[in-house]
Amino acid sequence: MANKIEYEVFPRGGENTAYARYFTGTSYLNMLTTQGVSIGNVTFKPGCRNNWHIHHAKSGGGQILLVTGGRGWYQEWGQPARELHTGDVVVIPAGVKHWHGAARDSWFVHLAVEVPGEETSNEWLEPVDDEQYGALD
Repeated sequence: MANKIEYEVFPRGGENTAYARYFTGTSYLNMLTTQGVSIGNVTFKPGCRNNWHIHHAKSGGGQILLVTGGRGWYQEWGQPARELHTGDVVVIPAGVKHWHGAARDSWFVHLAVEVPGEETSNEWLEPVDDEQYGALD
């Protein structure tokens, strides 16, 4: 199992205790900016993933993930999971139920960019099923 990331572009930040109830495993959060566009550097320990969730907006909104390290997964509801690697970009429109997180054997880091919109909110849902997650390579 990979026990560290060889190079981290941005500082890791502290343990993500504010959102821990929406994650399986341990994650770290460093908010790079909250002015104009909110951008957080999110680090997932191996096996960590967030719950299914939806970014809502009356208009605009959604999220963009910029992968900066490790190996992870992204999945939209009803779709196969997509393996993610350094340099990958995921554009998540508002209203799409999804989850993202680390592979079982790798740390994973991405920048989470909150797309500006009107009347935006985030709805946290159920955890990713352990059996379904465990079947991912």
